[in-house]
Amino acid sequence: MINPTLTTLLNHRSIRKFTAEKLTPTEVDTLVSAAQHAATSTFSQQYSIISVTDPQKLAVLGEITGHPWLEGAGHYFLMVADQYRNAQLTPKNATTTANLHSTDKLLAGIFDAAIATEAMVTAGESLGLGSTVMGSILNDTLRVISLFNLPELTFPVLGLAVGHPAEKPALKPRLPQELVHFDNDYQPITANDPILSGYNHLITTYYHERGSHQRDETFTHHIVTEMSRDPKQRAEILVALAQQGFTLNSPIQD
Repeated sequence: MINPTLTTLLNHRSIRKFTAEKLTPTEVDTLVSAAQHAATSTFSQQYSIISVTDPQKLAVLGEITGHPWLEGAGHYFLMVADQYRNAQLTPKNATTTANLHSTDKLLAGIFDAAIATEAMVTAGESLGLGSTVMGSILNDTLRVISLFNLPELTFPVLGLAVGHPAEKPALKPRLPQELVHFDNDYQPITANDPILSGYNHLITTYYHERGSHQRDETFTHHIVTEMSRDPKQRAEILVALAQQGFTLNSPIQD
């Protein structure tokens, strides 16, 4: 018996080329509803979703992310970690203030936003839509915060471009389970691990055979490239977190 949920999950691929067809209000509402029914830490629902339909704001996001193709998506969502709403529901005292500004609640909001995003991706794919999750909004976090008038105790986590696919890229092979799934204890690997070597070869073959942007690259080379990026590119994230009121420490002070 075919399991349609597993079929959807195991056939995920990022889509960056879309038709000109926009999402309908019903489709947008369905994706948001899927997000709202995802797991949420302590049922606190610590995220908000902004639909970005203003062409000027989409153009700015295209500039910030370096991916102007997002302007042609069927819809664009900004996923926001949000303790501001809960701050309006709680009395202002030392305990609630410390908790709302804490690292714990920041992470809870980030988790909630990320889980909601994945629910939207899966729901969209079940409807025949495609999407790309975009962490590249963090390339200029302060500008994103200003662009969308994000109040204290909120933080932009991810962008999500969704639409009707105009492409069907090949599935990108994932790491073998032996390298990501362990029993009872963490299992370190080395750069010359034979399982990793086999995966490097598989990734090289994938990049050689895919329909566009062919290149010579192993997974190891990809990671080295990622870790070699200028760390100053997103150095302002910590500044932005402080600006938004997150203290990055325990709510309990000596």
